[in-house]
Amino acid sequence: MEIAWIIMFIFVVQIKHININMALQCGIVGLPNVGKSTLFNCLSNAKAQAANFPFCTIEPNVGVITVPDERLVELARIDNPKKVIPTTIEIVDIAGLVKGASKGEGLGNKFLANIRNTDAIIHVLRCFDNANVTHVDGSVDPVRDKEIIDTELMIKDLETVDNRLVKVQKQAQTGGDKSAKRQYEILLRYKEALEGGKAARTVLLEKDDRKFMSDFNLLTDKPVLYVCNVDEASAVNGNKYVDSVREAIKEENAELLIVAAATEADIAELESYEERQAFLSDMGLSESGVSRLIKAAYRLLDLQTYFTTGPDETRAWTFARGTKAPQAAGIIHTDFERGFIRAEVIKYDDYVELGSEKNCREAGKIAIEGKEYVVQDGDIMHFLFNV
Repeated sequence: MEIAWIIMFIFVVQIKHININMALQCGIVGLPNVGKSTLFNCLSNAKAQAANFPFCTIEPNVGVITVPDERLVELARIDNPKKVIPTTIEIVDIAGLVKGASKGEGLGNKFLANIRNTDAIIHVLRCFDNANVTHVDGSVDPVRDKEIIDTELMIKDLETVDNRLVKVQKQAQTGGDKSAKRQYEILLRYKEALEGGKAARTVLLEKDDRKFMSDFNLLTDKPVLYVCNVDEASAVNGNKYVDSVREAIKEENAELLIVAAATEADIAELESYEERQAFLSDMGLSESGVSRLIKAAYRLLDLQTYFTTGPDETRAWTFARGTKAPQAAGIIHTDFERGFIRAEVIKYDDYVELGSEKNCREAGKIAIEGKEYVVQDGDIMHFLFNV
């Protein structure tokens, strides 16, 4: 038997994250010319074409985005490691949608297929006036724009639900298949909501039922974040357009962010961190819109972070909320999950206050946890395993 403490990380280059949560994606959607690609360019080193005409994004651009985390910076300050590795998420810039997309208009079929492959939606709404930037419908009205996309997605979802109802109705009505009966009941609830102009995500389900229905992959069941793209003057407090969006989504379980995408593009061109912070300070902001958006997207995917730290490496690892210790270990390598024995856990606040693992150990601030431990956001982990 070989027993190893995971303090020295030798797998950084060779091992790709294998936990399914590492592949989760947010899709940026919106009507043409609302600022999606400009925002994507700010988020990612992958450069999408940003032009003043519809459909400038045809194939979905995928960017791997570094997640800003002040805790990682603080841990690196304490341990002064040779390497610091943040966690990442994937953002997909999807072609603009127009009315009739559910029937194949414009790039509708491509749009709907691409959004179905994502796990959450970042819905960009134009909330600025600019006569030099064409709007596909001729005027600025973010609530109308939102409803256009919502309607197209609901139509497609209703089609999916109706098709599934036809398949399970007979099984459900014979009474012999309890699974089919429950599925049929939930499908009817989805159908009622969609026909009433409400997104599938508004249908409240028990946790087990939601897992049971996850293979439907309904477009309007995905979690959504609304991003109001404003002019620089509205970056702090918003404007009348933002107010109208806020009112329109008040009954939805959705977050709203205000971002000035064009200004963020200017900030991204500045060479130093100090210059960028000075620019933000002049605008009355303490943090860039891009940083806030990345963090919001991370939350939208229901992701959290644990850390490993030492003299060689300080690293952030992404896991899904509710993950237990063996599965969290498996994010580093499958052997760690397969041979899991136990985990040593230090709370972030204790580590920062006491200043080292040694001090935490002496102060009795290291917890020994087993296979049923649910990893918490910010935990500093050491895993013991055998192979």
